[in-house]
Amino acid sequence: MIQADLNVILPELVIAVFAMLALIGAVYSGKDKMAGMLIWLTAALFVAMAFWIGSTGSGTRTAFGGMFVDDGFARFAKVVVLLSAAAVMVMGQDYMARRDMLRFEYPILVALCAVGMMMMVSAGDLMALYMGLELQSLSLYVVASLRRDSIKSTEAGLKYFVLGSLSSGLLLYGASLVYGYAGTTLFSGIIAAADGHAPLGLLLGLVFVISGMAFKVSAVPFHMWTPDVYEGAPTPITAFFATAPKVAAMGLFARVVHDAFGGVVADWQQIVALLSVLSMFLGAVAAIGQRDIKRLMAYSSIAHMGFALMGLAAGTAFGVQAMLIYMAIYVTMNIGTFAFILSMAKDGQPVTDIASLNMYSKRHPGRALAVLILMFSLAGVPPLVGFFGKFYVLRAAYDGGLAWLAVAGVVASVIGAFYYLRIVYYMYFGEEGEALDAPRSPVLWGFLMASAAIMVLGVVNLFGIEGMAQAAAATLVN
Repeated sequence: MIQADLNVILPELVIAVFAMLALIGAVYSGKDKMAGMLIWLTAALFVAMAFWIGSTGSGTRTAFGGMFVDDGFARFAKVVVLLSAAAVMVMGQDYMARRDMLRFEYPILVALCAVGMMMMVSAGDLMALYMGLELQSLSLYVVASLRRDSIKSTEAGLKYFVLGSLSSGLLLYGASLVYGYAGTTLFSGIIAAADGHAPLGLLLGLVFVISGMAFKVSAVPFHMWTPDVYEGAPTPITAFFATAPKVAAMGLFARVVHDAFGGVVADWQQIVALLSVLSMFLGAVAAIGQRDIKRLMAYSSIAHMGFALMGLAAGTAFGVQAMLIYMAIYVTMNIGTFAFILSMAKDGQPVTDIASLNMYSKRHPGRALAVLILMFSLAGVPPLVGFFGKFYVLRAAYDGGLAWLAVAGVVASVIGAFYYLRIVYYMYFGEEGEALDAPRSPVLWGFLMASAAIMVLGVVNLFGIEGMAQAAAATLVN
């Protein structure tokens, strides 16, 4: 029995053991000297595990009495999480090395965070959910304040820790209410207790659990940490915050509402729809006044999570499929965008002011074109891949009987297009000013160009993501 359970959680075990061995090795061999090599090793392991999970997994398996679920939905989310985490680590290495921020703890913390994220999307029990969530969160609190000599970085870590602790408390309180009324922490038992008509106490517990998870996806009104943490954390860490953890949190969200409360869709649908519309509009409007590109991307992230929640609010298998497609596209766009932000520097110092991009296209036309494609895709301009992501979630909301939410999504998308197009305006029509340093990293150039190319070439068949997301959603929503 134990052997069978361990086989199910083998990818998580491999990464966890690697992290512990790396920690011992780094401590005994000169600490930060190993950091660069560790980043490449961890990234290679993530890619290998993603390939392993994607190519060998089939069917649905459970471990530890149903606490851990390995199904198509979990495997899809894990592959996206691992590949995006690997990309962000490799992307930020040069930036951190040049600014004396490369610590051996960084790749180890990301590896442990990855284990937590994989646990989150495979959770079949409230206790397993909390274990995964806290392992991820504790790692993120530390990496947010990785730059110990920076007041902003320390402040970012502290704000995230304090507010994250509050959200964990909300989630735990909700979980205790759910357990009290359902008599079990297993999702399979909760859905049986909540089938058709759930007691008021159980629904109250669900509201608190959703509040805790909404914090993790930075949905309004639980978004308050996002702009400050995005701005204060070192840019490679901000890129990590904006990618893999968002996918894991959305995967957990979908897992809880469908696996544990799939019998009372109408009760949680209105809550998720409200979170969606508030996030879309606050993200779209608040970003307009931003002058720092990292804060702008924070509000952009809030708005995009609103769109992803729109797919989830539909309460259907197609809605989950649309959410998965949206998250895969969102992560790809963010990787390319942050590859560009990481390359922004003046006199060797990082720059995040949007005005510094004035007439960037005159000096670096290729890079400017790639950024233009990514900004248009983030705005949802057809025929780029970002448009299809929004089209899927809008269609899911409409098909799910939430036509008003789809209309609100279109309006929010039009408002949000303004601040993406403003970046393009600065690059092509801004005033002549002091030029940014010439980018020197071929790795960042590669990620920027690859992301932009995917936004254009993906319109053919979305690289097969549609079929994979459909199969994944079918295993979650029966």
